[in-house]
Amino acid sequence: MSIYCIGDVQGCDAALGRLLETIDFSPSRDQVFLLGDLVNRGPQSLQVLQRCMRADGAIAVILGNHDLHLLARFHGARKAGRRDTLDDVLSAPDCPVLIDWLRRQPLVRQHMIGAESLLMVHAGLLPAWNAAQALALAQEVEDTLAGPDCAAFMHSMYGNKPRRWRDTLQGPDRLRVIVNAFTRLRFCSAEGRMDFDSAEGADQAPPGLMPWFEVPGRASRGTTIAFGHWSTLGVQDRCNVLALDSGCVWGGCLSALRFGDTLAARELIQVKCQAAQQPG
Repeated sequence: MSIYCIGDVQGCDAALGRLLETIDFSPSRDQVFLLGDLVNRGPQSLQVLQRCMRADGAIAVILGNHDLHLLARFHGARKAGRRDTLDDVLSAPDCPVLIDWLRRQPLVRQHMIGAESLLMVHAGLLPAWNAAQALALAQEVEDTLAGPDCAAFMHSMYGNKPRRWRDTLQGPDRLRVIVNAFTRLRFCSAEGRMDFDSAEGADQAPPGLMPWFEVPGRASRGTTIAFGHWSTLGVQDRCNVLALDSGCVWGGCLSALRFGDTLAARELIQVKCQAAQQPG
């Protein structure tokens, strides 16, 4: 059995299919984790969702910001964006089934490889959160998404404030900070104030900010974390930081990490992708 993490697919089902063929993926033998943003901007969001559902757990997913955007559009909480390519999903006969499946997917997953823990998230963790707290906070949002208040939550989910976490936050503000951290975070201050304006590479941090994984003393530094979301960061394979968004939808690669018996025993596998959209 092999374990794989794959970066942002963003509706590029043909690339996902080629990558699965390259790794000789077998649903009865292997486990694949997609690190969020299954849909949008690429041409085959419907096929990606259908592929994941058919895999019956052999392809496990976490939610990214574009996946939440699809849920919000379905519930009438967001209008179509200029780059959206979600109409195939929203007009499909099986759309309600796909949406119900998607809203029941987690924001964070943890998987044991040997005796070691791998934490998977779409964007990042705030400096104050350790792995256990991240899983608990993610569960708060996951319960809301899977419950009867999902549609109402979609209408309160968007916004940039509060920009910092406080344990005393309640209601929509609390859930919004959790969602923003797990699905939108790139840069933040040493105190954990999130920035949502900058999408440059790690070496172009705005004044007073740094990549979330470089904050000194962050509580999750002892946990290996795999994430996507940040295409301008590119693939990063550090001791405890595994970034896997390599810009598939922009004509880069779709990237997978294959894990062996330990977290350190890992191999990068990539397939080149045809650009579905142009950056900028």
